[in-house]
Amino acid sequence: MSSVTFSPPLALSSLSGESDADWARAGASFVGAAFLGGIALDEDSRAGARALRDRDRNEFLPSDPIAFVDRELARLDDAPLQTGFNVRTATIDPIRDVATVCRDRGAFLEINAHCRQDELCAVGCGESLLRDGDRLCTYVETAAETGVTVGVKVRADVSGVDLPTLARELERAGAGFVHVDAMDSEAVISEIVDATELFVIANNGVRDDETVREYVEYGADAVSVGRPSTDPIVLERVRTAVDRRFEHANR
Repeated sequence: MSSVTFSPPLALSSLSGESDADWARAGASFVGAAFLGGIALDEDSRAGARALRDRDRNEFLPSDPIAFVDRELARLDDAPLQTGFNVRTATIDPIRDVATVCRDRGAFLEINAHCRQDELCAVGCGESLLRDGDRLCTYVETAAETGVTVGVKVRADVSGVDLPTLARELERAGAGFVHVDAMDSEAVISEIVDATELFVIANNGVRDDETVREYVEYGADAVSVGRPSTDPIVLERVRTAVDRRFEHANR
């Protein structure tokens, strides 16, 4: 069984160009974890992020992305939550450096195999990594060698991708968790739970007691809130549901 855990089992899921230390601290009273980012690490992924920015999407584009990761995590050293950083890269080169920073800051490293924007997929990162499982597993292996807790953010319903099978491969490569955007395929959570010992974070549409209940019944170890992560009313409602549903499931 994975040693990954955080309490309460509720996370803030990264929002590109918005999820920095201030964002994490604002939601810290409701959650057990916060995934900052995403941050583009190498030149190809940064080119994709610049193209997204040019069409008015928020993106983090600091001159030194590794230093940015370190700085933002340092700002949360005293925060009462588990931190993590969602990273994008089209090449393996930056993985060891960012993994080392996350390890030293006690943060999770979350490799982004999730973003579906054409600009990112065209350069070989984001969702395109789901179709290149060997490369994705190499990223995980490289990160895991540093001793960091590493996981992957994935998306369901990607044509030609068998998520439970991929999750098993990621687990063998050294992943400790998988963060699943279930889209409209919530049952994929139970398939991954049955296929692996990974810590499974369920994402997509988490807004209230009913959505939390559904993911708990599918066996998720935690849930995460994405777009409404800046709304304290939603966070309070979801936190109440998490306390109720996970406590009941663990009896």
